[in-house]
Amino acid sequence: MDLRKEYSDPIGIIGNYPYNISSQILIKVIENRDIIPEMVGMFQKEVAERVTAKPGSKTYGRISVMVNAFFHTEYLFTVSKGVFTPPPKVESAVIRLTRKENFKLDCREKLFTTIVAAAFSQRRKTIRNAIKPFLNNQTLVAEEYLQNRAEKLSVEDFVNITNSISKNS
Repeated sequence: MDLRKEYSDPIGIIGNYPYNISSQILIKVIENRDIIPEMVGMFQKEVAERVTAKPGSKTYGRISVMVNAFFHTEYLFTVSKGVFTPPPKVESAVIRLTRKENFKLDCREKLFTTIVAAAFSQRRKTIRNAIKPFLNNQTLVAEEYLQNRAEKLSVEDFVNITNSISKNS
């Protein structure tokens, strides 16, 4: 559904989302962030933990960076599997996304998305090795970024890396 065709005013989204497509739903929310100021929903607990994770945690990943680039995230509460009939095999959690006031990145968004994807596609590598195809002799990326792994870097760090690469490409 093209949300912009259906809704001219901002909309909040609330729901119990199918666990097998929750990442795709979050990506759609990011793509339509100009008309979605808030989203509240129940997700599989592991997905909720990843979305709300902070840099340095084991659950921090690509979806954490992408959602946190544009939204403030809150883990509201866990929903036990025992409250459902029949009980599912996994626990659930409710999270809230509230759009940031400045929900535009201070870099080329498409390149940012590509850099984040490359960085997390090889989690055990340092950023230097994970984004090597984007680096050339003229690209000056601060050493403190390059020696870390992706899960240690904040959204702002990825913006800075993207801007460094963008200036020299």
